[in-house]
Amino acid sequence: MINFKKTIIYGSAVFASSIFYQCKQDTIIIDKGDPAPQIELYLGADLSYVNEMLDCGGTYQKDGNVVSPYQLFADNGANIIRVRLWHTPDWTQYSNFQDVKKTITEAKANNMKVLLDFHYSDTWADPGKQIIPKAWASITDLNVLGDSLYNYTFNTLDQLLSANLLPDFVQVGNEINSEILSSAPASGSINWGRNSFLINQGLQAVRDISTKASTPIQSMLHIAQPENALWWFKEATNNNITDFDWIGLSYYPKWSSYGIDKLEIAVNNLKNTYNKRIMIVETGYPHSFNNVDNANIILGQDTVIPGYPGTPDGQKDFLIKLTNSLIQGGGEGVIYWEPAWISTGCSTLWGQGSHWENATFFDELNNNEALPAFQFFDQTNY
Repeated sequence: MINFKKTIIYGSAVFASSIFYQCKQDTIIIDKGDPAPQIELYLGADLSYVNEMLDCGGTYQKDGNVVSPYQLFADNGANIIRVRLWHTPDWTQYSNFQDVKKTITEAKANNMKVLLDFHYSDTWADPGKQIIPKAWASITDLNVLGDSLYNYTFNTLDQLLSANLLPDFVQVGNEINSEILSSAPASGSINWGRNSFLINQGLQAVRDISTKASTPIQSMLHIAQPENALWWFKEATNNNITDFDWIGLSYYPKWSSYGIDKLEIAVNNLKNTYNKRIMIVETGYPHSFNNVDNANIILGQDTVIPGYPGTPDGQKDFLIKLTNSLIQGGGEGVIYWEPAWISTGCSTLWGQGSHWENATFFDELNNNEALPAFQFFDQTNY
């Protein structure tokens, strides 16, 4: 029998990569040549809900003690925080500019990098809808719309620069599988002339503020599910969307045709075809199926994949496996989507509480005690 093992050590002065073939009688070590350059592995969390949860009276515990969620994530090894920004939401006091400033302040105070996620909408932007902000809805001239997107992106980042809160990474759009700044839900077709012009305006704003600040800011385009990224980036490249640094992916097994054992194939394909760095910026997995409030849970029994039960250890093992699969494909980071969206007395648009309490990193039946999923941030797992 032949056993295959690849060892990669991240986050230290040593980077080793060797292939070992264990045969029945002999061990043959095949040296792959010169060591590859050291790679920083980004492991983090989207904490866009945390400020709201705290204001709603939510608390987080570690070993029975109430703790700061930002400090808890940092102390357990998270090195990047993602935060969403809506344009002018009139239905919530959160995910606006002031809320984002607060999140970035906390992240930087805890020595974590920041990925700022521009939704370019007043509400959730996702593959099915990229609804234009009300402030721009009456604009009919594409050049004026492009200027609006550019100026909004540049000015937002410029204000953060003035406050010494400039993010390290910027997403130009959120899950932009469909055409951005649309007036209706996605129709399935994309006007690539319009789409590429607008996306490139956002990317140019990131480049320009980076130049002004004399600070490298890494740009990212984000697509939901790897199978969609394969066709989307082909179309984007054919339409001159090329000046960006990272491909960001959402990967939820429930909605993907790529099983976790095949994920590295798609990641490697994207990396080698487009010469971009790859990060999973959204994923999620249940640790239970408890629904403790009036908001339905999104990740139910149909979310579970073989070998990874919907338990605290199953959630942890899924994340470690996912990260290793990503690394095998050449990716460099995983960000978990809202591991701190706990249940509180506050409401969403759809119900009281959280739709994600069974997929957080906290035990909803035990005073939000921290779960084993925090081990996912331990770089020694990779």
